[in-house]
Amino acid sequence: SPKEIDFAPGELLGCVSGELGLRKFVEANGYDLVVTSDKEGKDCEMDEHLQDAVVVISQPFYPYYLTAERIAKAPKLKMAITAGIGSDHVDLQAAIDNKVDVTEVTWCNSISVSEHVIMMILSLVRNYIPSNRIASGGGWDIADCVSHAYDVEGMHVGSVAAGRIGTSVMKRLKPFGCKLHYTDRHRLPKDVEEELNLQFHESVEDMVQHCDVVTINCPLHPETEHMFNKEMISKMKKGSYIVNTARGKICEANAIKEALESGHLAGYAGDVWFPQPAPPDHPWRTMPWNGMTPHTSGTTLSAQTRYAAGTREILEDFFAGKEVRQDYQIVTNGHLAGVGAHSYSEGNTTSGAK
Repeated sequence: SPKEIDFAPGELLGCVSGELGLRKFVEANGYDLVVTSDKEGKDCEMDEHLQDAVVVISQPFYPYYLTAERIAKAPKLKMAITAGIGSDHVDLQAAIDNKVDVTEVTWCNSISVSEHVIMMILSLVRNYIPSNRIASGGGWDIADCVSHAYDVEGMHVGSVAAGRIGTSVMKRLKPFGCKLHYTDRHRLPKDVEEELNLQFHESVEDMVQHCDVVTINCPLHPETEHMFNKEMISKMKKGSYIVNTARGKICEANAIKEALESGHLAGYAGDVWFPQPAPPDHPWRTMPWNGMTPHTSGTTLSAQTRYAAGTREILEDFFAGKEVRQDYQIVTNGHLAGVGAHSYSEGNTTSGAK
């Protein structure tokens, strides 16, 4: 927690006018705070400030892609802070090579995202969105509403990763009477598996064959980029669902669209895209049986309070010359560290971003 904050919890902080509640604090420490939403393309306003930037702060919901080219234009850059969770918008390999520290606010919105996952699973399986459209349009076609609707109880639900978000999702699914599966590079303790009645799988390929619903909760790094391609989706049950609130680039966009059109997937929901913001013609905007939203799962007003406070804490340590706590570290002194060493792999996943 920070020593103090300059905002009221519940305020809208994750926007240009909100400034994460940081201006007074940053300026009191002798720095200028530049806040802009102009951060796309080669001639964006954000790029103009790279020459003088010591710290770059970006939210993952509408990120500034800190590519190798941009890091090369920032000779004074010491730290990239993710005001949220998930630092894949930073070229981690370039950060390692240039000894730019990368930090994020671990835990700040894990519950927010896990609640969103539960909402999306229920919305897909119960066919809520098409039914709502029928009602909003003045209709009352019960058959159309229920012809694609099932109970979640008894379904096999699998989580790709069982970290903070994945475990939180499975805890919330247990009361629904689902049969729960997971895969992760770090197996959970036996007592946690027994408490939640979890079935562990050594690989994603093995797990998806058993699941009616797959929820993706892993970070994006070179090992997970395009994990859900045509080959992986072909291993899934016909008529199964995917919920992805992790990162859009973990799934191949056209592979998802084609699987929905063919009926191999019964539904796909998520709030993450690549790139972000998604272009108007992104295939996920119009594909059938989708429950997509903008990237909102982790930026409720409740979550904004937490990640604004966490960003303030990181800056307090940075200004004081202190090491940022391990839970917040992704890259430190040219190496993956803390949560980064546990959850990421070296490399770059920003290719294709603007």
